[in-house]
Parts: sequence; C-alpha cells; structure tokens
Amino acid sequence: MTSPPRIGVLALQGDVREHESALSAVGAEVTRVRSLVDLASVDALVIPGGESTTMSKLALRNGLMEPLREARRSGMPMYGSCAGMIMLADRVTDARPDQETLGGLDITVRRNAFGRQVDSFETEIGIIGVGHDPVHAVFIRAPWVESAGPEVEVLGTIDSGDDAGTIVAVRQGQLLATSFHPELTGDRRIHTMFVEIVRRSR
Repeated sequence: MTSPPRIGVLALQGDVREHESALSAVGAEVTRVRSLVDLASVDALVIPGGESTTMSKLALRNGLMEPLREARRSGMPMYGSCAGMIMLADRVTDARPDQETLGGLDITVRRNAFGRQVDSFETEIGIIGVGHDPVHAVFIRAPWVESAGPEVEVLGTIDSGDDAGTIVAVRQGQLLATSFHPELTGDRRIHTMFVEIVRRSR
C-alpha cells in the first residue's frame, strides 16, 4: 500500500489550520513548515492565505526564501491560495519595493485587486479538472491574474459581473494557485486536485 503524501503547510503567517484540516480530510499526512528541517521532510508545500508582504519578510528572516525557491526549482509541487498565489507569481504589479516571491508561475498578479477587507465576497466558479459543479469561492482581499504565460493553464475565471473573465485559478506543471480560499469551505476538490498532483510527482 502506498503511503500517503506528506504535505507541508508554510506556517509563517496566515490560515494554516484550515489548510491542515482540508488536506487531512483528503488523505494527506500534514506537517507545518517553519524551518529547513521541516521543508526537507515533505513531498509538497501549501502556501496559505494571509498577508504576502509579511510572509515574504518572515521567509527572508528565517532563511527560508532561497531554500523554498530551490525546492520549487527541483520540482516540489506547491499550491498557493490568495497570498500564496502572490508568493508563487513571477511578477507582482503593485508589490512593495522590499517584497520578494518564490516565483515559478509565469503570471502577473495584482495584490488586493478586488478591494479591501470590506469588499470581500463569495461566488461560484467553474474550475477545470474538478467536475461539472462549480466551486464555491471565498475572496478576501484577493489578488487576480492580470496576464498568464503560454505554459500556464487557466483553470478558472470569474463568470459574470464587472469582473467577468478575470483569471482566478491557474496551474503550471507542479504548481497550482487560486485567488480564493477553498480551505474556508467544505468543498475539498481543490485540495484533492493538489494531492493528486503530489501523488503523480512521487
């Protein structure tokens, strides 16, 4: 019997527990990643929602930024939600001067693109690869993808309203990212998709 994938959740800042619960529910063994030893023990990594500039500063302060980049370059699957999407983006249009990212996704993102905390909203999003039923998506000070390179697969866009057509879910190889927070709902299909990416990479 194949052992469950060991997936780390970057536990520097953000909604760590919610991702832990979702990953455990879909069969992963979950551990928090705060150090190089933690990072070396996992097959894959989830970068949670939170505040991307704070996350970047803490990763640099803890000596994790370059090891995280190296793990990503070496093929470690990674999934980022909200701030995690920003951390995986190659380009951030409105980044602070001292903000760094892990990169790897050939996308340009805009931080807080949908507005401030008071502008948070929920909607249904059709996501390629998770079945016909839409995913209930929670957006909290969320980024959006302004452009995506040719190797990036667009998995989901806003379906209606003023923001119709806006890209909110992408995949490039072993990297997956969403603008929204699937960890805050009972729908585990995005996490199941990521676990399958991890299983196939082992």
